[in-house]
Amino acid sequence: MEYDALVKNRMKRIEGQLRGVIRMMDENKSCRDVITQMSAVRSALDRTAAIIVSQNLEQCIRNSKDDNDSEQLIKEAVNLLVKSR
Repeated sequence: MEYDALVKNRMKRIEGQLRGVIRMMDENKSCRDVITQMSAVRSALDRTAAIIVSQNLEQCIRNSKDDNDSEQLIKEAVNLLVKSR
């Protein structure tokens, strides 16, 4: 699968958020603030994973000739999303 620039940019923002969390820990920020930012990172990762799975699913279904194959692809996509949580 080829990942588009928007998804890569999302991952770079998440990387920056994670560095910010580490900096907060180095600066002994409050537990509440650190956990809040960690939750934001997790949420951003979850949203990005969903985007990647949906884009991949769309590509696979467009390339599929068989309706039964499409059904299996959808099940696999749902399992990927569940597994990512």
